[in-house]
Amino acid sequence: MPIRHAFALVLMGVSGCGKSTVGRLVASRAGCEFADADDFHPPGNLAKMSSGEALTDEDRGPWLEALRDHIRERNERGKTLVLACSALKKSYRDKLREAGPQVVFVHLSASRELLLERLQNRPGHFFPVSLLDSQFEALELPTQALVLDAAAPPDDLALQILVPFFNRLP
Repeated sequence: MPIRHAFALVLMGVSGCGKSTVGRLVASRAGCEFADADDFHPPGNLAKMSSGEALTDEDRGPWLEALRDHIRERNERGKTLVLACSALKKSYRDKLREAGPQVVFVHLSASRELLLERLQNRPGHFFPVSLLDSQFEALELPTQALVLDAAAPPDDLALQILVPFFNRLP
């Protein structure tokens, strides 16, 4: 039986691109843990975003450190992790990479129009539609990531991730 090394697969992109939906599918089908970076935000960050105010790099610092530490802890225990995290800037991705060389990224890329439609049809979420443009402004396209079209159905996206990263079909 081949040795399976633990790693962290970070599904990144602008809000509404499907990180959580696709991430849950991938984790479920690969038999590994899923985490949503939104669950790691301190209450002040959630309140700020809920009020329509974009987070600053300073706001994100402790959040990114908590995510890095979670990745490191899971991988040190031999657990593969699928993480849904915007990771919009290179510096944010670099912070997550501090967890070790086993951190890889998949960018779910989508048009503003598609994401606007999705966000408008996502009731009860803390992230307001008014912050969408700030996410696009902050986005620094990754140079080291698998880039997928988020307009594809979630099952198709999961398949495009499961084959290269987990060497399995759903």
